[in-house]
Amino acid sequence: MDNATAVFIVIALFALWNLDFVAAILNMKSLQPELPEEFKGIYDDDKYAQSQQYTKVGERFGIIKASFSLGVLLVFWFANGFGQLDVWVRSLGYSEITNGLVYIGVLMVANGIIHMPFDIYSTFVIEEKFGFNKTTPATFITDLIKGLVLMALLGLPLLAMVLWIFESVDNAWFWAWLAFTSFQLLMTYLAPTYILPLFNKFEPMEDGELKSAIQEMSKKCDFPLTEIYVMDGSKRSTKSNAFFTGFGKRKKIALFDTLIENQSTDELLGVLAHEVGHFKKKHIIQRLVFGIVQTAVIFFLLGLVTNKDGAFARELFDAFGVSQISTYAGLIFFSLLFSPVSRVLAVIGNMSSRKHEFEADAYAAEIQKTPAHLISALKKLASDNLSNLTPHPLPVFLDYSHPPMLTRLDALKKLENHRQDS
Repeated sequence: MDNATAVFIVIALFALWNLDFVAAILNMKSLQPELPEEFKGIYDDDKYAQSQQYTKVGERFGIIKASFSLGVLLVFWFANGFGQLDVWVRSLGYSEITNGLVYIGVLMVANGIIHMPFDIYSTFVIEEKFGFNKTTPATFITDLIKGLVLMALLGLPLLAMVLWIFESVDNAWFWAWLAFTSFQLLMTYLAPTYILPLFNKFEPMEDGELKSAIQEMSKKCDFPLTEIYVMDGSKRSTKSNAFFTGFGKRKKIALFDTLIENQSTDELLGVLAHEVGHFKKKHIIQRLVFGIVQTAVIFFLLGLVTNKDGAFARELFDAFGVSQISTYAGLIFFSLLFSPVSRVLAVIGNMSSRKHEFEADAYAAEIQKTPAHLISALKKLASDNLSNLTPHPLPVFLDYSHPPMLTRLDALKKLENHRQDS
C-alpha cells in the first residue's frame, strides 16, 4: 500500500479497534465479586452475579461485533469494492445525484443486512437470556420495515438535497450545513408527535396522585409542562426510562410504563426533577449548539476533501480505488478518514454530558429538599437494568455519557451531608 492516506486510515481504524478492545478487557477485569455496600438490600447475591455476567457477555459481544465490522470493511475495501460499485452505479446512466442515492443506498442496505444477525442475536439471545427482551419477531420485523420506510421518506430527500448543493452551489459546505441543521431542528420538533408514535403507544396519564404530584412539581420548578404521557416501553424491554420533549412554552413528558411500575411517586419525581434540571441548567441548548458547531466543521472539511481540483481529494479517492471524484463517495470516505477526530469529539461530548448529569442530580436534590428520593430511584434503575457498578476508568472516559452509578450516589450523599451541616 503506497498511498499515505490509505495507510493513515488503516492505522487509525486498527488503533480505534485496539482502544475499544483494551477498554472492554479492562472493564471485565474491573468487575468486583463483592457487592458494594451501597447496594446491599437492592441486589441479592444472585442478581449481582447476573449483572456481572451481563457485563461480560455484552463486552465480549461488542468485541466480536467490532472485529467483524472492521474485517468486512477491510475485505470490501482491499477487494476494490468501493471502486467497482462506483463503476457499476455510473454504468446505469443516471444523474450525479441519483448515482449518489444509489451508491450510498446500496452500502447502507448491505451494511444493515450484514449486521442484522448481530441485532437479532442481541435482542433474542442476550437480552432474552437476562430477562429484558419483550420484543416479538413480529415487532422486530415491523420496526425494521418502518425504519426503512422512514429512511426512504426522510433520509433520501435530505441526502439528495445535500448532494445537489455540493454539485450546484458556491460555498456549498455552508448551505449544506444550513440545510442539514434545519432538518435536524425540524425533526426534533416533529419526531415526538409524528414519528415516535409509529413505534410506541403514548397514552395520556390518568388523573391521580402521580399526575397531580408531577404537575405540582412542574409548577414549583417553573417548568411549562403541558402534557404527560405513559409509553408502552414494556412492548420491547423491561428496562425503564423517561424523557421530555418540546420547545418554548410547550413541554411534554413521557414515562415508560415499566418505570411507573417499579418506582414510588417520590422516586419518580426525583427522576423527573433530574430531567427538568437539564432544561433549567440549559444543558439541552448547550448540547444542541455543540452539535451544530460540530456539524459545521464536518461539512467544511467535507467540502475540502471533495474538491475536484484539490490534490488531497485525488489522493483520498485513489486510496479507495475510485477514479472519479464525487460528493457521494466523498461522504463515505470522509467518514472513515474523520473517525479519529469523531472519537475525540465523542469523548469531549461525554465529558460534558457527565458534568451535566451531576448538575441535574444536584438540581433534583435541591427541588425535593433531599437527595434521598433520587438516590433510591437510581439504585432501583441500576438493579433493574443490571448496570455495571464498578466500570474501569478508561471505558468511562471513552464512552460513558453518565457517571458510574457509585460516583453519582457518592456525589448526592455529599450534597446531603453539606445540607445537614449548613
